[in-house]
Amino acid sequence: MAKRSLLASSEGIRKAKQAFKRKGWTQEFLASEVGLETRQPIWKFFTGKPVERYIFNEICLRLELNPEEITSVDSEELEVGEKENVVVFNDNQSQFSQQGDQENLSLLLPFSSNLVETLIQKAREVNGEKIEHQCGSLRFLDVAKPINLDELYVDVNILEEISGKRWLEMGDLQGISPSELETQKRLEALDTVNKYSKIMVLGKPGAGKTTFLQSIAIRCHQGILKADCLPIFVNLKNFAEDVKVGHLISLFDYLLQDFSSYGITTQEFSSILIWGKSIIILDGLDEIPAQQNEKIIHEIRYFVDKFYKNNFIISCRTAAQAYKFSGFTEVEIADFDQQQIQSFVHKWFLSIAEKSPDIAQNLANNFIEELELPKNRPMRELATSPLLLNLTCLVFQFIGHFPVKRSEIYQQGLELLLIRWDEARGIKRDDLYHNLSLSHKIKLLSHIALTSFRKAEYLISESKIHQLILEYLHQLSNEIKGIDGLQEDSRKVLKSITTQHGLLVERARGIYSFSHLTFQEYFTAKEVANCNDSQSLQEYVSHIHDKAWREVILLAAEILQPADIFLQLIKEEVDKLLTLNDKVASYLHWVGQKSSQINLPYHPSAIRAFYFTLPLQSESSLALNQTLTVSLDARFTGKLADELALDLALNHAISVSMTMTADIFFNRLPAMSYALDLENLLPQHSDLTESLQRLKQQLPSIRDNKDNLKAWWEEYGESWIEELRLCISNHRQIGRDWEFTSQELKILQLYWDGNKLLLDCLDCAGHLSSDFKKLIKSNLFR
Repeated sequence: MAKRSLLASSEGIRKAKQAFKRKGWTQEFLASEVGLETRQPIWKFFTGKPVERYIFNEICLRLELNPEEITSVDSEELEVGEKENVVVFNDNQSQFSQQGDQENLSLLLPFSSNLVETLIQKAREVNGEKIEHQCGSLRFLDVAKPINLDELYVDVNILEEISGKRWLEMGDLQGISPSELETQKRLEALDTVNKYSKIMVLGKPGAGKTTFLQSIAIRCHQGILKADCLPIFVNLKNFAEDVKVGHLISLFDYLLQDFSSYGITTQEFSSILIWGKSIIILDGLDEIPAQQNEKIIHEIRYFVDKFYKNNFIISCRTAAQAYKFSGFTEVEIADFDQQQIQSFVHKWFLSIAEKSPDIAQNLANNFIEELELPKNRPMRELATSPLLLNLTCLVFQFIGHFPVKRSEIYQQGLELLLIRWDEARGIKRDDLYHNLSLSHKIKLLSHIALTSFRKAEYLISESKIHQLILEYLHQLSNEIKGIDGLQEDSRKVLKSITTQHGLLVERARGIYSFSHLTFQEYFTAKEVANCNDSQSLQEYVSHIHDKAWREVILLAAEILQPADIFLQLIKEEVDKLLTLNDKVASYLHWVGQKSSQINLPYHPSAIRAFYFTLPLQSESSLALNQTLTVSLDARFTGKLADELALDLALNHAISVSMTMTADIFFNRLPAMSYALDLENLLPQHSDLTESLQRLKQQLPSIRDNKDNLKAWWEEYGESWIEELRLCISNHRQIGRDWEFTSQELKILQLYWDGNKLLLDCLDCAGHLSSDFKKLIKSNLFR
């Protein structure tokens, strides 16, 4: 039998002391590295006294020494009969007995390659159940049950260039919104795993880092990826907690514990590692408690250096990654693209919503259709984050559409990122920023958002953010601490914001932006809503004609309680446009006069919106339609009353004639003739019927040849159009050629946009009296 104790030779002690000196350790530290509660065995080792075999070999491992070169010849004596069965390995000339108790052969020396292959299969089988337990399912906040990984996982893409480490000038990124900043080439993440043996996977909170690492472990276990390797998955936060409780720092021993319970010996496990036949996945480097961070990182570095032949994958939040592991390639998880969003949504409604396949498919299709609508641009931004996409799907599942009041879902998303995401993962932050309440965090972010948004800045320099944080911390100095040290605290706060929830993202070195324009808009709106007087609100109302402020204005209207003053100021700001130009004012006067002649049971403002838009629809430079009319009165979606239908048809006839040229008259003549066939709308308008019939009869025959038709239009076309316009104007008071200038058309577009914004604010604003809503609606377009 092999001896249970070993002692170092004189030469071995000399080598050990040199290695120990190079490490710069104390005997107490080495004892903790080995997993000992006392340094007495360390003292015995260095004084040449016998030490238990497993401790002796562990000391050699930590000092990066070959135990065979350190061991005294006396302690290596084998009992009679053992020498005949010694096996020699060429790799390092190590020896161990094939006989005796294999559990006691703890020399960390490798088996032959054939034996290792058999050993890996054994280890994969016994470890498979744990890998399935650790990585086979997903848990989502607000979803009661775990979801099988294969049912929901969507392959992610990675960026090989880390955004925050690019050397770019502010000017290189100016004019680019946050949603457009991630324009680097995307690579399939699994290709990266096959390409590099050591990878640091970075990403924003909720980007899918853990899920990606779980998929690697599962695919390796299933033989899809690196089928000849042993997958090992480690939650680094759990490792740190277990180390703290058990006073054990060795990652090797931590991993060995599980395998030992399945009958894998120390030597067998070490042989797998020495041969480099494992893929070791370390998840959540940023989740290690601060007080243990240095020790855990040191242990990871030591383990990686010792067993460098293995595949290693470590995940960490982008902003938290500071320590560099030698030989690791850094990549960043990319946001979901449109195809990934669609794939996730279809899988989500099938696996989580617990609907039949047909119903799930319909829900997913409706979700994607609504998501693509222009008005839902903010929701599309949120959907690029798997974490926030899950939240969006949950809301859609319950109400069947995206909420009218979007501020509610933004608030839930921020609560998720600011508090619940860390809480659900059991992460506790010990820093100044953690001590800020949720209200203070939102106020701080709102201060940063408004200051930059007011200047139309999506990108903010690091120095500017420090200044803004300092301003806010000074306001809170009495609540938190004295003024001293606030400059240093501003750096810590910025680091916490970027690390813990990723609401601010470093787009290039020293250049930041909000992770989503949506959040910058929401925080800006929160700051606007803090105003409690008309003078302060007027500053923000002056931005209603700036498209960039549209979402901010809508969100502020939702958040303000009440929003009466805010909406009244918007109405006044819109009406100011009528004072800028006499012809525009005259046009609105005509709209009012014409609308007052229509005695129909439609909402008066809807009728005014109808006639405001009608003559301008042929203006190619304008983006007008009847959506405002329908919003004011849904009955406009049905069959129009004859009075309105007639004016719509006559306006169409004028539009057709105005776009006519001699060259296309031959092709468009049938359309013009058809546009004048209005007998079904003219029973009570005999004079108009007669006039239109006369004009129609003046048109040449559609059977005439092309040259004759062209000649007719060149000679009579202009006068014919003028007669048509005069006829319609006399009978229906429409059809006038207003001859607006480009500046006047711009004012009219702003006026229409302003009324639409006001109406949208009315629809989403809370705490408004019905009388106030009626008052505002009744005065639109007048």
